[in-house]
Amino acid sequence: MNLGDFSFINTLFNTLYNSAMSIPDRIITEAELRRNTGERGTRKFIAYDGIIYDVTDCPKWRLDLHENLHFPGQDLTSELPEAPHKEEVFSRPCVKAIGKLLTT
Repeated sequence: MNLGDFSFINTLFNTLYNSAMSIPDRIITEAELRRNTGERGTRKFIAYDGIIYDVTDCPKWRLDLHENLHFPGQDLTSELPEAPHKEEVFSRPCVKAIGKLLTT
């Protein structure tokens, strides 16, 4: 199996995962993402692969810092390859897909 095969599998997984998960049509700007950090009563948003997730109710985000590495209000797409978990983390009950990231 070569590297191209893994790319295909990853693309297929993303397609199936995103189609199975209901992603609202709400469009969220990068500025809105950055404002939702849990401070002053705001929700805690993160982005991954163009989708915005609300992680406010997740125990691992309770202290506004996930695993002493990641702050809410950020696009964490580039961080996931180094994480001890993969995309299945976004299917946990406390993680809510709330919209799509508007990229400029």
